[in-house]
Amino acid sequence: MNNDDKRKLLDILHRTVGMTANQRLIVMLYAMHPTDRGGAVIETGANLAKSVGMAPTVFSRTRRQVVEAGWLEESERLAHISYYRLSAKTTGEDVVVPLRRAT
Repeated sequence: MNNDDKRKLLDILHRTVGMTANQRLIVMLYAMHPTDRGGAVIETGANLAKSVGMAPTVFSRTRRQVVEAGWLEESERLAHISYYRLSAKTTGEDVVVPLRRAT
């Protein structure tokens, strides 16, 4: 991990002050986990929960809270499994693309 990556993670950690420990853990887990080209973490919630020693039901409930608060967003759904990525709120990135008039 390079210094830029470390700074981004520290920035996310600072942004999430005020969240519960479990909520912050989930945000940081998604921030540190490998992603696909669209930024989605392609891993099931059950596997992610297991990786941090959290019960799958607690993980699912807490992730829902994090999504509702705008820190994660659903990226895609394959069959009955949803995959999530960090939102612009979490990364602090400007995702607004200026519109241009069609000519």
